[in-house]
Formats: sequence, structure tokens, C-alpha cells
Amino acid sequence: MEDRPIQFDEETWASLPDYLSHLPEAVRLHVWGDEKATASEHEAAELARMLDNRFEHIDFKLLPRRINYNYYPVIGIMRLDGDEAIDHGVRFIGLPAGYQMTSLISAIQSVAFRGMTSEAMTRIQLKKLRHEVTLELITSAEDEAGTVMAHRVCNLAVVSPWIHTYIIMGDAFPEAVVRYSVNRIPHLVINERVHLEGIVDEKMILEHIASSIP
Repeated sequence: MEDRPIQFDEETWASLPDYLSHLPEAVRLHVWGDEKATASEHEAAELARMLDNRFEHIDFKLLPRRINYNYYPVIGIMRLDGDEAIDHGVRFIGLPAGYQMTSLISAIQSVAFRGMTSEAMTRIQLKKLRHEVTLELITSAEDEAGTVMAHRVCNLAVVSPWIHTYIIMGDAFPEAVVRYSVNRIPHLVINERVHLEGIVDEKMILEHIASSIP
């Protein structure tokens, strides 16, 4: 295991009840990883446990590494319907740190509120989608703008069963930065072929989703 664990500041923890104490629906955090392998995987599991212990509507389940994930830890945010976990295709790749703790909170809220903070026109247009779409948002602990984009792309995944969103901690996984030739963050990759940098609105994201579909 890596020697230095990643810590979370008390100010961040103190602010969480304002956002997570009154969720309209319960969520479950699925954490894929090996707690004994790296500090980040251990900390991700501990983070999910603490959220589970502190908030009534948040549950936690630790799962082993999966063959189809390249990076760990992976946090999946599921909506709970009774005991059944409903997968909306929202994944956080890497340990949330810095500003991206806010992105994790946004992802939880997106699932719990079923993406209702997305624009009405966006929801209408997404009902027409019939193709698989993968959104990969590359961000970092110091990327404040990434929190805005994370909220938007998580909402899109919740609204449409055809969209899968991955928020990737680029500072933890530089190979992802190299793979997509990222020069500026936040950096959104749509279906591995269309790239958007910086903060863009839902309308532009939808336009580029359309252009990415063969």
C-alpha cells in the first residue's frame, strides 16, 4: 500500500449535511477496489463508509476489482428502490479530492433527485436518444470548473439510460490525460472521439453527442 493516505478537510465534512441529509431517494455507493492494494482504494472505501454512517439515505457496498475497469478505485452511485440498486451509469474514477468532493456530492444528488435539475429541453431531447453514449470528464483536485461540468454530465446519465458518465481524476491517472491529449481541464470526451474543454452548457453537450453518433 502507498505510504501516505489522502485526507479530507473538516470544513468539507462540516458542509455535507446541507447537501446530503435530505435526499428524496436513497442511494448506494458501490466501491470497486482492493483496500489492501493502494491508499486511494482504502480511502475511497473509508469515505463511503463514513457517508453511510453519517447519512440515513446513503448506503455502501465494497466490491472486488473488475476486469473491465482500468483504474481504481471506482465509485458507482446507485439509486435504491427498496433493496434493489438501480444503476444510472454514474461512475467516479479515482479518489475524490479537493474540489472533486463537490463533484461526488453532485453525483449523489443527481441520482437521488433523478436528474431533475437538468434543463427541461434537455430531458425532452434525451428521450429521443437511442444510441449508447460514453461521457468521460477528466478533471483534478484543483479544477473548480470541473464541478460544474460534473454536475451536468451526471444529470445527463441519470436522465437517459443510454448515457454513461465517468468522472476521472486526471491528476491520479496521468495516462488518461496522455491518452486524450488533454491540455486544459475540465476536458470532456464523448464516445472517445469528440472533445470539449472548459465549461460548456447542456445544449452544446447535446449537440456534440449528436455529432459523435455514427
